[in-house]
Amino acid sequence: MADNLTIKSQNIKEGDSNYCWVNIELGGTRVGKARIKRVYSRVIIKNITIFPEFQRRGLARKIIDLFKDTAREIIADRVRSSARGFWERMGFSDTGDGNYRWVSNRR
Repeated sequence: MADNLTIKSQNIKEGDSNYCWVNIELGGTRVGKARIKRVYSRVIIKNITIFPEFQRRGLARKIIDLFKDTAREIIADRVRSSARGFWERMGFSDTGDGNYRWVSNRR
């Protein structure tokens, strides 16, 4: 289903400390967007939005898996209470400050 799922970055500059929007595309169709910051091997996710007509297909899970393939650490920044279960199912731990964190076990 999500074999052609891609993240299309726009205007991400090396070392840029600001969050930027990236498009989430499935087979060339924009199905959502995310606001992220990449700092070396760490990804900080501010927001992930899958458009309503594409929800309930596991796309958010696939996006997180794509980030996990390239990051050593992922921080879900200021998680809403309604989204906590999602992040926990994705293997993230509550850091106690409103954020959720995942760390790769790859060396």
